[in-house]
Amino acid sequence: MAPSLSDRLSTGIAGLDEILSGGLIPERSYMIRGQAGSGKTILSLHFLTAGLDAGETGLFINLEEDVSDLKANAESLGFDTSAIEVLDLSPSADVFTDDQSYEVFAPEEVEREPLTDEIVEGVTETEPDRVVVDPLTQFRFLLSDDYQFRKQVVGFMRFLKGQNATVMFTVQDTDGLPTDDLEFITDGTIRLGAEDYGKTIDVPKFRGSSTQSGDHAYRVTDAGIEVYPALQPGEHTGEYKFEQISSGVPEVDELLNGGIERGTVSIVSGPTGVGKTTLSTQFMKEAAGRGERSVIYLFEETEETFLTRSRAVNIPVDEMIEKGALQVNEVEALERSPQEFARMVREEVEDRGADIVMVDGISGYRLTLRGADGMMLQQMHALGRYLKNMGVTGIFVDETRNITGEFQATVENISYLADNIIFLRHLEVQGEMRKALGVLKKRTSDFERTIREFQITRHGIKVGEPMSGMRGILSGTPELVDDGRRSDDGGRE
Repeated sequence: MAPSLSDRLSTGIAGLDEILSGGLIPERSYMIRGQAGSGKTILSLHFLTAGLDAGETGLFINLEEDVSDLKANAESLGFDTSAIEVLDLSPSADVFTDDQSYEVFAPEEVEREPLTDEIVEGVTETEPDRVVVDPLTQFRFLLSDDYQFRKQVVGFMRFLKGQNATVMFTVQDTDGLPTDDLEFITDGTIRLGAEDYGKTIDVPKFRGSSTQSGDHAYRVTDAGIEVYPALQPGEHTGEYKFEQISSGVPEVDELLNGGIERGTVSIVSGPTGVGKTTLSTQFMKEAAGRGERSVIYLFEETEETFLTRSRAVNIPVDEMIEKGALQVNEVEALERSPQEFARMVREEVEDRGADIVMVDGISGYRLTLRGADGMMLQQMHALGRYLKNMGVTGIFVDETRNITGEFQATVENISYLADNIIFLRHLEVQGEMRKALGVLKKRTSDFERTIREFQITRHGIKVGEPMSGMRGILSGTPELVDDGRRSDDGGRE
């Protein structure tokens, strides 16, 4: 009886299984294609190892690499090759000649040549549940024309399918050596590629089921391959109570009409040194008092710098970390893809119950894209939507370019993604540098439209009364005005 489409075989890579909606369909053939060094053989070893873990048998048909090198490389990555049957048919002078032609059909259909005999014998004796052929394109060098190559491959796949095996074969994308003609014989294709931001993986073909769309990424590590699916916000939801989250600073909460709402995304923007990170961390300090967990991703400064500065302004980060209320992750943007970062966030939210996630800052996160400008809004939108769907409060820190002068809400043009925008400004008042705080946007309620003086002291954040005696604050060079003057909207200038 043919296997059900609902039956799935794990590839041995959790992220790839997620993309494949559970894994591979049994007793079908799958092509793994990519450039040399992309990890095709490693992926196939994951596939065979997963079968062994499930009590299945596996056969590796080696057509190219020296088998001792193959096993040594596999074992260096932690794969146990002792239980994998290896049929070594790698090239040798006495096996491969210019005029040989092999057609691998069922035993009774052809007069088998030595190579065919070895394959049929190896498969028949092993009775494998999973078969890997690495690389299938090696057969192309043995035959006189493409027709004979396609004929042999079709026969080979039919023979393996007749043995009730699930087959994975690798294909190397090489200039001058076409591989598209193999698409017609396979039930699915997994393609390994590369972009500026890192290695990519996608599934352009998968018969019998849908796969997860998007730009997926992967990394070859000391333990094999890790796959990071594109974040699909619509597939994730969580239950939460819509409520105000206080900053713990009464004047900040007054500006925000009570605070920011749980399950919203806030952007805290301003120039360097104005206090964006400290203000954002204040919400986490208050959350720790409620027994909630927060996580910070630092893209633009070290963990030690963050901790030292927080201690200096009366934010008990050491106590918060010790109690599990705060996790600080220093992220090297150029070593991560946006998909890998999204996986890090998901693990904190889904596995460790993060209530607040802070990204500090957006410009640093942008480096994970390695200049892929078109992906910036897409990736940030997906991350923000995911956090909202899960009921997690997101705080994104955005550094604007101008210290004073022309006002900028955000640099990366992501203001439309935010439910709340809180801005900080440097001011020059009568030859003295001061700071100001205001709210530019709040979707869920009204907010105070004044601008208040903002200070960071050794006792914490201090926010003053509305600076109603000044105008031109957003320009960074405010002017004192008469107390009695009012603007057309009724507020003091």
